[in-house]
Amino acid sequence: MIRSALPVRRVPQALLPALIMATCFAQNPPAPHAYTWQEVRDKFEATNPTLLAARIGIDESKADEITAYLRPNPDLTASIDQINPFSEQPTPAGGPPAYRPFAFAFPSSSISYLWERRHKRQLRRDSAQQATTIAESQLADQERNLLFNLRSAFVTTLQQKAVLTVTRDNLAYYDRLLNVSRDRFKAGDIAKVDLVRLELQRVQFESDVQTALVNLRTAKITLLMLLNDRTPVEQFDVTGPFDFTEQISPLEEFRKIAMDTRPDLKAAVEAIDKARTDHRLAIANGSTDPTFGVDFARNPPIPVYVGVNVSIPLRIFDRNQGEKLKTQLDIAHNERLRDANVAQVFNDVDSAYATLDSNLTLLRPYKASYLQQAVEVRDTVSFAYQHGGASLLDFLQAQQDYRSIELNYLNLIGSYLTAASQLDLAVGREVLNP
Repeated sequence: MIRSALPVRRVPQALLPALIMATCFAQNPPAPHAYTWQEVRDKFEATNPTLLAARIGIDESKADEITAYLRPNPDLTASIDQINPFSEQPTPAGGPPAYRPFAFAFPSSSISYLWERRHKRQLRRDSAQQATTIAESQLADQERNLLFNLRSAFVTTLQQKAVLTVTRDNLAYYDRLLNVSRDRFKAGDIAKVDLVRLELQRVQFESDVQTALVNLRTAKITLLMLLNDRTPVEQFDVTGPFDFTEQISPLEEFRKIAMDTRPDLKAAVEAIDKARTDHRLAIANGSTDPTFGVDFARNPPIPVYVGVNVSIPLRIFDRNQGEKLKTQLDIAHNERLRDANVAQVFNDVDSAYATLDSNLTLLRPYKASYLQQAVEVRDTVSFAYQHGGASLLDFLQAQQDYRSIELNYLNLIGSYLTAASQLDLAVGREVLNP
């Protein structure tokens, strides 16, 4: 008997519970936290780099408001003239000439300020504020489109989770039938070629499982990319209802919500208001702004004098005609863009509603009868085949029909949820998604 030469150290009793828990967690790691849609959305709004970069643009636009409302700076001019550094000058007391370069110097200074008329500064501020309002609406529109991408990835993840569950259940069910068929082959009830055909059919169910695994992993990767999250795919999961609502509101209700909510339509309307403000600013910029000035100087024998002046440019040739015409045309241009945007809103809502209604038309009979009938046919034919009452071809066809109906149903629910997200996108806010 060989004994170990290494000493055996006892673990302190106080550390035993911690050691046991660590061993349990090492063997059974905790399940990843499953994010709900609201949690995914909150995380997206806090971490998505594209959205965060767009929000900085709002702050930049607000900084432009400060610049637009600044007053003109006054101008200060200082000068000194009649400096004579090249000859001597007579002294005041009548003595011999001396070197006095500043004896007859003429210092002067002036300060002037441009007075802006016709509320130019206020109009510039109003135009900058309206530009910020447009930027905020454009940010909301960008977020609307990004949320649709996020929702689509979320729905795809739920769909592939459901598909993976169904494909695994189908594979387990088929394996149980294979075990029964192997027992029947050993008992001589079926031929070897029938058993081989049954085992070859298992490849389809295995392929379904592997395809669902790859699709689920891809959907999670897309979701993590939108969340700017580096969590391993295996440790990330989502949860939520994967079902459909059989009744939806009338089309007119969605149209009305879209007209009140769509941020791109709001931006188009706000662009018209800004164009009108810019036109008023162009008219104001065509007016004359005087410059007032005050100057101080000495001019011997006058020790100090003060003067005032007013400078008024003569707007004979340049009266800002080009900007006036351009901004006037810009109003009409933005009005036409607003009309085109309204037409696009109706088109988006109507198209999304038609797609959603089409998916509901297909889903209702599945839920009402097709799924139950497929289960009954599969179980009936399987029972009959196991007892010699159905052919192998009938058995394989029943399995194939059930597999197709189950996957088609899940894909239709995924299409419905995607169409619901499309309708939310068209409306401008969530009206169908939980």
